[in-house]
Amino acid sequence: MSDDGRLSGEIDILVPSALGGERIDKTISLVTGVSRSTAAELLAQGRVVVDGRAVRVRSLRLVAGQRLAVEIPPQAKETPVADSTVRFAVVHEDDHLVVVEKPPGLVVHGGAGNLRGTLVNGLLWRYPELAELPRAGAGEAQRPGIVHRLDKGTSGLLVVARTAEAYRSLSRQFREHTAGREYLALVAGSVDDEVGIVEAPIGRSARARDRMAVTSLGRMARTVYQVTARYGEPFTATLLKVVLTTGRTHQVRVHLAAIGHPVIGDDRYGGSAGRPVVPGEAMSHGRFFLHAHRLELEHPEGGRIAWTSVLPPDLTDVLDRMTLLSDRLTPR
Repeated sequence: MSDDGRLSGEIDILVPSALGGERIDKTISLVTGVSRSTAAELLAQGRVVVDGRAVRVRSLRLVAGQRLAVEIPPQAKETPVADSTVRFAVVHEDDHLVVVEKPPGLVVHGGAGNLRGTLVNGLLWRYPELAELPRAGAGEAQRPGIVHRLDKGTSGLLVVARTAEAYRSLSRQFREHTAGREYLALVAGSVDDEVGIVEAPIGRSARARDRMAVTSLGRMARTVYQVTARYGEPFTATLLKVVLTTGRTHQVRVHLAAIGHPVIGDDRYGGSAGRPVVPGEAMSHGRFFLHAHRLELEHPEGGRIAWTSVLPPDLTDVLDRMTLLSDRLTPR
């Protein structure tokens, strides 16, 4: 067993009845302690055998009584290190948690072989006690204190746990979708309805494994939006307030693209529709117009608390260069 509690070497078991019908990647995660993404990598590498035959399809559902063998290569003990050069703003801090404002272009945490230059590295410099959380059973060594994420190209509010108790409390709130998250998104085109709901399952894309998609094999997701402002020149766009009632990977971007209004600057899900001739230089180098504007949660010590973050200068610059068609106030 590795230092972080994961099995290493090889396991060889008969699938118990309790796991009959479960996906193979989930089963591997449960019986070995590795993440679902690591389980997918083991499958892709041909390290998983079911009843004597190698399996590479992560969505395969197992049958009770099948023999499952998984080879888990030894992994070097690699953890992120503190880095004083990583810049981010602190909105709130107390003994239990810290709320930061993540700038665009900054990755929240790295993976194996890529553990430098991330928000986690900067957090460890300012809050070295975070390194002790995984030893207390609160999260993984590569992402101490992290209970949710923002994409690299997204800016805005993110909460980090400073104690094991806070980690469990915050993780539960995000898992049960009781933490409130609100985004501001500028999307391509004119959104017809003033208020709308997108309710569709999101899962890994069958065409591109590095992307998410609306798919019947995914997990149900629900996104609520409200029109905040409309713009007409130099291109037609709509500013939305977006509220998540679930928390799937790339949920805002996938759902808005699915209804024909991709986030401005989002090449991955919007293609050319997501990248019109954007005024200024804001929508370059992987940046898109998505900002985590408001965060609300139950403090681990009790009481509901909320924070808001205005649009950063690079995004307000885009709006300032466009023609406002609505008489509403634009959130800044």
